[in-house]
Amino acid sequence: MSSALRKTLVAVLFAAIFIGSVRGDFEQWCVADPQTPDDDLLAALDWACGQGGANCSMIQVNQPCYLPNSPKDHASFAFNSYYQKFKHQGGSCNFRSAAMVTDLDPSHGSCRYDYFP
Repeated sequence: MSSALRKTLVAVLFAAIFIGSVRGDFEQWCVADPQTPDDDLLAALDWACGQGGANCSMIQVNQPCYLPNSPKDHASFAFNSYYQKFKHQGGSCNFRSAAMVTDLDPSHGSCRYDYFP
């Protein structure tokens, strides 16, 4: 590989990393904080699926994200649905401190968690 080509490739790689970090181009999901009591998760889940406008159809019985059927898992799906839908309009991943942001995709099996750049 020529020296000029090597320098060009290094410059392009550096620019891609720098621009990505400035723009915040990394995937993030919103999930339930595992330390949050179930009662708090259920209250936040009710809000997210109701007034919050999250798409909770995938956590209904016989849908891909119904199992495991736990407050933590259902809340995680609903929190992420809300967060992905509204994060560019000021929506946060907080839910009265019941949620947290992660860079680990929480999808499992046929249950796919949305990610919108």
